[in-house]
Amino acid sequence: MEKTFEQTTASCLKVVLFGPESTGKTTLSRALAAYYKTVFVPEYAREFLQDKWDREQEICTKNDLIPIAKGQMKLENELAQKANKVLICDTNLLQSKVYSEVYFDGFCDSKIELYSIKNHYDLYFLCGIDVPWVKDDLRDKPHERELMYHHFETALRTQKLPYIKLFGAHEERLLSAITYIDNLIETQH
Repeated sequence: MEKTFEQTTASCLKVVLFGPESTGKTTLSRALAAYYKTVFVPEYAREFLQDKWDREQEICTKNDLIPIAKGQMKLENELAQKANKVLICDTNLLQSKVYSEVYFDGFCDSKIELYSIKNHYDLYFLCGIDVPWVKDDLRDKPHERELMYHHFETALRTQKLPYIKLFGAHEERLLSAITYIDNLIETQH
């Protein structure tokens, strides 16, 4: 099997911020990492694709999917070793799978698909679309937020993954997420 897509063993809980573009995942990831005095795994695709856009003014293609997935898992595995009791993931391979299927007419590379299911996370936070959409070079679906949210929730339900929906302002989402993570930490000890 392809080790570059596989999670390495780590003693921390793994929590994923999940959902469509511009739903506050990165902001919440940073805040949760600060609160728990731990690290968070940034979205590798954002850096990779922003660099590509800055150099070539080109968007994501199918050829970018494997390098993005490998980069994401490399970051996650490195940071999992530095995390204390919880690792906050701004994204994961399941997020990559959803985007791949939406943007490439149902296509998802078999390795990404396999490891999006095989890799384990203790809890997902599905971030709601009730916050303002913010434009940038990479975001392109301001009028398809409900449809995208549906795709993300369907992925979680299909895989029967544990998830909590987060709505409201940033502070409300943060407090709710902390409550659920604290409960998860308590049940693990």
